[in-house]
Amino acid sequence: MPRSPNTPAPKAGSVTLATVARRAGVSPQTVSNAINSPELLRPETLERVRRTIDELGYRPHRAAQTLRTRSSRLIGYGIRPTAPGTSAPVMDRFLHALSQTADEAGYRILLFASPPGSTGLEGYEELLDLHSVDGFVLSGTERGDRRQAWLEKRGVPFVGFGRMWSGRQIGDWVDVDGASGTDSAVEHLVGMGHRKIAFLGWPRGSGVGDDRAEGWQRAMQRHGLAVRGKRAQSIDDITSAQAAAGPLLDAGATAVIAASDMLALGCYQALRERQAVPGTDVAVVGFDDSPTAALLSPGLSTVAQPLEAVGRECVRLLLARMSEPDAPPERVLLEPSLVVRDSTPASGN
Repeated sequence: MPRSPNTPAPKAGSVTLATVARRAGVSPQTVSNAINSPELLRPETLERVRRTIDELGYRPHRAAQTLRTRSSRLIGYGIRPTAPGTSAPVMDRFLHALSQTADEAGYRILLFASPPGSTGLEGYEELLDLHSVDGFVLSGTERGDRRQAWLEKRGVPFVGFGRMWSGRQIGDWVDVDGASGTDSAVEHLVGMGHRKIAFLGWPRGSGVGDDRAEGWQRAMQRHGLAVRGKRAQSIDDITSAQAAAGPLLDAGATAVIAASDMLALGCYQALRERQAVPGTDVAVVGFDDSPTAALLSPGLSTVAQPLEAVGRECVRLLLARMSEPDAPPERVLLEPSLVVRDSTPASGN
């Protein structure tokens, strides 16, 4: 799209790959292809992008030059501190599926340290400049996460394990429907005769935690059950969860749904502190189906995430984005499943 004579040209130093993409009416990936892999574009598209580059005086950033004709066959994955509700063994299942699916497609997963916050972008830039990775898989998405916008601006393919919890939705993602999981837990407990069902979650503002709390509240209201005074908050720590669960138990809850297995373990501790027996006096449901859930006594009923399917979908979406950079974004929401063990007996009240 030619620039209007009345529209001032951006200053040379302010022109980015995203600026060129907006002016030409294409994606940042298409601009990268015009610079590094012109044979991938239709002649008319290539001509329009090149004309826009000349008009704006754009100088390609080194990151944009990493998308070459010869693929590195590398996919970057930043290891972040374990987020609430995603214990390390649980994420190991996801990473194994991600690596195996990438291997089958002829790619390798390149791991690197990626601390949360803006400083975490340095690792992504380094992999682009030094290793020419073909794309990234993101996990631990959170409110205010800058990675998606940063990668989109540079025309770098990526897919997120997790939704963007604030602002404009950017790019492709795969996520697990946490609200559906806690909704199914309420349904199971109601079917076992429970009516005083409490929720033990994380402080409000956590995207994943709020999603899981919403499913509990939705199901409770559907059955006409009270939610007021039946929700407590804790960080993902056994001692803190034990303290937060106490008031719920003192208020007469016959069942507790926890936003993670770690919080559920804190609820177990609170029951034992009161000389009560988990799974007998009060039903408990966790979330994540961590290895600990099956080993607890009694075995913990929990909501299992389909992490193997998440890993496979992440690779599928990323490869599709690499081959069709201008395709509409694809978002996949997968259903979790309730694993029933001995911690959820019928209500005695």
